[in-house]
Amino acid sequence: MDKLPFELDTLQQLIDTHHRQLQYQILADIPFRNEHFPLYSVELGVIVEPCPTVLFVGGVHGVERIGAQVMLALLSSLLQRLVWDKHLQQLLTGIRLAFVPVVNPVGLFLETRGNGNQVDLMRNAPIESTEKVSFMVGGQRLSPRLPWFRGIGGMELETAALVAYVQQLLKRSTSLISLDAHSGFGLSDHIWFPYAHTRAAFENAHFIFHLKQLFEMSYPHHGHYRLAPQSQFYRTHGDIWDYLYRQHLGETSNARVPFLPLTLEMGSWAWIKKNPRQIFNFAGFFNPQKTHRHHRILRRHTVLMQFLMEVAYAKELEQLSPERLAELAHSAQHFWYREAKS
Repeated sequence: MDKLPFELDTLQQLIDTHHRQLQYQILADIPFRNEHFPLYSVELGVIVEPCPTVLFVGGVHGVERIGAQVMLALLSSLLQRLVWDKHLQQLLTGIRLAFVPVVNPVGLFLETRGNGNQVDLMRNAPIESTEKVSFMVGGQRLSPRLPWFRGIGGMELETAALVAYVQQLLKRSTSLISLDAHSGFGLSDHIWFPYAHTRAAFENAHFIFHLKQLFEMSYPHHGHYRLAPQSQFYRTHGDIWDYLYRQHLGETSNARVPFLPLTLEMGSWAWIKKNPRQIFNFAGFFNPQKTHRHHRILRRHTVLMQFLMEVAYAKELEQLSPERLAELAHSAQHFWYREAKS
């Protein structure tokens, strides 16, 4: 095999160096060109007992390397801090942190959006929109030579592995917040939540609104994120998080566990605006090319990710009263869905 990409090599080194501080699994072994690429999950904190969980995901699209790098930078920082950081040590006695930093290792190796079969994994889950989706961007089955190809033979190995892992996490969690890092949309950083396949209101929007209020009150100078349902920007078939959430609703045994899938969509157009020469490099549409800007992006979302960990440790989602949830539901409806309602 040619030399592994930086992200895959970094993940392997972190596992090898810190294997006593973490738990890891190989969720799938992805064959490609007579080689095999492991799809890893890594966990810190509580191992077995049900507890709040935060899941950090990256590398679903191989060309969007910065998403995997942000997650690996966080994991590396946590592992280094565990040696001396008493607060972090205490925090990890009450929560579970899970990482799937590189969902699409072959796509990362090839520097392509899709996997080795040219399937866009974020259009590959078995969920169909009954509404009109965005042309092509919403997912297509015309040809693997065109972008946003959904595949035609069911879930790819990578998709199925991520789905199974999240379902496993839900069964041993009292709440689950996931943050899936992407890049390539707009001039601003977005945080999207379900749904992508329909304009219908997300049933857990009241929990999202609670997080919104907490974050804005706690970090008023970090309010550069645009938080909204993905369907307000474009709609798609096959969204993994839509599928997982709809499956979760149907599981009577754990449907009461708050599940909040968040997608961080980093606004890479801003990087192009500051460095227009990036348009001559396909990877430049999705990743910062200047060293100082790359470092800035790696630290830009640290406050958000730390906030999610602290929220989990405080059991904010588990402790909301029915009365407070009703208030939040009304506020979320008014804030995000009033046009749809009218």
